Amino acid sequence: QVQLAESGGGLVQAGGSLRLSCAASGSIFSNNVMGWYRQAPGKQRELVADITSGGTASYGDSVKGRFTISRDGAKSTVFLQMDSLKPEDTATYYCHVRNIFLSHDEHWGQGTQVTVSS
Repeated sequence: QVQLAESGGGLVQAGGSLRLSCAASGSIFSNNVMGWYRQAPGKQRELVADITSGGTASYGDSVKGRFTISRDGAKSTVFLQMDSLKPEDTATYYCHVRNIFLSHDEHWGQGTQVTVSS
């Protein structure tokens, strides 16, 4: 029943910015973590950033200082502000939500493409 609707991807030049949004609908457990993973062709999926329902954020090492994650609890929406984009940020970005206490209770979005040109 959970649906994750992503938006905000696109093609930008190096040094530019994008803001990704993920709106969750359906029944989501109150104690949750929402965030973003990314996967480039030929590479493994990796954590970009996530944020708990309590507002605690975590970031992958490669994006610290450049990306900022936030959420709107009332609308069950998570945002990823991406600044100072680099070509190596090029990937498909997937929204993700999981139950903090039950790891098997998780859902993925369809993905949104981010392409950064040099």
